[in-house]
Amino acid sequence: MKLINRSSFTLLAKAPFAQWVASLEGKISAEEGYECLSLEQLRESGSVYLIDEVAQESDFTDFLAQHWSVMFANELSAWDEFEDYWPSLNKALFEQWFEVQMNVMSFDLSAAPILTANLAEH
Repeated sequence: MKLINRSSFTLLAKAPFAQWVASLEGKISAEEGYECLSLEQLRESGSVYLIDEVAQESDFTDFLAQHWSVMFANELSAWDEFEDYWPSLNKALFEQWFEVQMNVMSFDLSAAPILTANLAEH
């Protein structure tokens, strides 16, 4: 096991996000891989976003202020990659749609090296 020099945010869906996902049923075809998930299913598969290692809680606040829109867009694009049914993004909506857990330390239990892939940012 290795301690890595990253902290993280874990995003867990709240009911409004699950309702938005459910609203896409019938709008996005099954060929595109759409599958409506319940709130419980969405919360089971929360997303982890690594950030620079933080020393204090205010660092989390700063990182969240800088990156909430990128995380929000990434979560929405998993369901609607062409942005056809996206709401107007704002921080208040992000906070309504996601619970944000802050994790100070990150551990790597794998012996395999970490691989990365650069994803296009919105």
